[in-house]
Amino acid sequence: MTRRLFAILCLLCSLTLSGPALGLIGPVKIGVLSHRGDKITVETWSPTAKYLSSAISDYRFEIVPLDFDDVNPAVERSEVDFVLVNPGIYVNLEVRYRVSRIATLNNRLGNIPYNIFAGVIFTREDRKDLTELSDLKRKSFMAVDAISLGGFQMAWREMSDEGIDPYQDLAGLSFGGIHDRVVLAVRDGRVDAGTVRTNILERMALEGSIDLEEFRIINAKSDPAFPLSHSTRLYPEWPFSKVKHTSNKLAQRVAVALLNMPENHPAAVAGKNSGWTIPLDYQPVHELLQELRLPPYQDVGKFTLLDAIKQYWYWLLAGLLALFFMIGMTAWVLRLNRELEKARLKLEKQRELILNSVADGIYGVDLHGNTTFVNRAMEQITGWQASELIGHNQHEILHHTRADGSPHPAQECPVYMTFRDNQPRFVQDDVFWKNDSSSIPVEYSSTPIRDEQGEVVGSMVVFRDISARKQAEEEARQHQMELAHVARLNTVGEMASGIAHEINQPLTAIATNSQACIRLLESGPVDRERCADIMERIAVQAEHAGEIIRQLRQFIRKEQPQRSPVHLNRIIRDVAVLFAPEARKAGVILRLELENPRDKVLGQPIQIEQVILNLARNAIEAMVETPPQQRRLTIRVARGPKDTVEVSVQDTGPGLSEHLVSTLFNPFVTTKPQGMGLGLSISLGIIEAHQGNLFVNSQPDKGARFWFVLPVYHGDRND
Repeated sequence: MTRRLFAILCLLCSLTLSGPALGLIGPVKIGVLSHRGDKITVETWSPTAKYLSSAISDYRFEIVPLDFDDVNPAVERSEVDFVLVNPGIYVNLEVRYRVSRIATLNNRLGNIPYNIFAGVIFTREDRKDLTELSDLKRKSFMAVDAISLGGFQMAWREMSDEGIDPYQDLAGLSFGGIHDRVVLAVRDGRVDAGTVRTNILERMALEGSIDLEEFRIINAKSDPAFPLSHSTRLYPEWPFSKVKHTSNKLAQRVAVALLNMPENHPAAVAGKNSGWTIPLDYQPVHELLQELRLPPYQDVGKFTLLDAIKQYWYWLLAGLLALFFMIGMTAWVLRLNRELEKARLKLEKQRELILNSVADGIYGVDLHGNTTFVNRAMEQITGWQASELIGHNQHEILHHTRADGSPHPAQECPVYMTFRDNQPRFVQDDVFWKNDSSSIPVEYSSTPIRDEQGEVVGSMVVFRDISARKQAEEEARQHQMELAHVARLNTVGEMASGIAHEINQPLTAIATNSQACIRLLESGPVDRERCADIMERIAVQAEHAGEIIRQLRQFIRKEQPQRSPVHLNRIIRDVAVLFAPEARKAGVILRLELENPRDKVLGQPIQIEQVILNLARNAIEAMVETPPQQRRLTIRVARGPKDTVEVSVQDTGPGLSEHLVSTLFNPFVTTKPQGMGLGLSISLGIIEAHQGNLFVNSQPDKGARFWFVLPVYHGDRND
């Protein structure tokens, strides 16, 4: 995978440096070597052109079939913008016209993809005299074309290894122009043997043109990495290449589109291939052409040193004089360079000492996203060695995935954005990936690096492992949840008397009504309507008792960390079941003014219930000294400012002093003789954790009003 990514980066860099980008006018033309005839070429490759037109919608692509003799002129005259030819022709185009490969074809046999091919030397099955390559001497032989790699040059190399010169030792050498003609000529007995590229015989058999049983492969080879029988060495498949005048930007888009083509895409199926892969190494093709002394290596070794001296002696003399002068200058420059090198090494050592003395990780990134330097803390924190980082893409190694497991696109990487917009950045919470595939939470700053001319040449990243801080925050959060849970249990304990009385009433009513119903049944003829009325009262009282118990169990359980959209009106009605008995016992009139029933907030219901219960119980206890006729508790829900919901709890008690109001939300501040002073502190923490605020407004002898606001949740309007 790393080699594949590195090859793609090298490809994009080569496209960027290969020349100025020129816009294309009209349709984008793809010249395709028509080795099986123009009709088959158009049918096979037009779906690929259609795919590219769809993937790159601002261009229209079309296929231009090219015979073997038409390829060079079409490229030279810029009649095509991309070419798809055999590797032998590509190597010549690369040397002569600076054509650049951007992808390599993935061929297909059934469901097996492969990106290499070979030549097949074959004859008729009934030719028992042709079993070895040496049997081809003085036999008639047909190939596709003199510049066809799979259709001639591969077979030529194998015959050359057996001491056979196809131009001298065969009874006759002819060229069919396309692969199908060669196959049919051998089948019909017009020639003794022939050669085509792999997969031609199989495709013609699938098309019904021939029967494979009629043929036998000469010098048959097999290879575990290649699914087809063949007669020659294996070579990389056809490359898809850009012509020199084609813009680099368009070539990059075409390369990305081809590499992203699914292997079962209709274009791949029509082309009988499995899509495309990154450009392969075509050195084996260079070696074949060198061995056979074919273009562009036809003149290698023909021009000797003596020839050069005779023809260019005056230039050689001038060069020697210049050489002596340069030797003197070089000696002087070398001395200066040694001094500069000593100074540079001294500065490098000082820089390394400074970098390695810092406890934070530090590394540099160039404009291509590759790491340029790292310090020792970077290696210790991430586990990556400097040799594994320097020269490699830092995003693909350290920053490829977010904390939630989703991919992190390179274009959104803050490190890259720093040298693109020349703006420093500080990221408080992110993750880097270690060499053991685990992640670490980090905070980091990314600062532009400038050269001597003030130009931005990359970014420098200084980061810190915040695992310990994260753990401390999580422990604090868990502690806060446990403290809140204990506070709820204490609250329930304090309310136990009122709740017990509230449950005892429906239980007493149930027992009384049950006994009455039994007496009715035992007294003789039963009044069914009266008995049903009694049973209905029993059911109502049982449901009332069950609702109190259900709400009590829900309140004292430990809350879950997940938040969900909730109606505040529903929460207030549920929690009112718990403090209503205490309010009645204290003679407090409870009023619920609930507006905006459709508004929701995103929160943890139990925590919000705890806040409302704390505020309501504080209000009830504050009104103990107030005359009974004046004890009123009002809980109101209304739309607040700036798309928020406001919940207020207002009492008619004695109110709070100005000094107490200023410290009321601090831990351990309380007005109750037996109070712990944690209820309001916990409530404030809960509301702030829900992105809200908790307020108080009070004047002595005029009661107190506590209220909090929470943002409205718009995730699902239909809830």
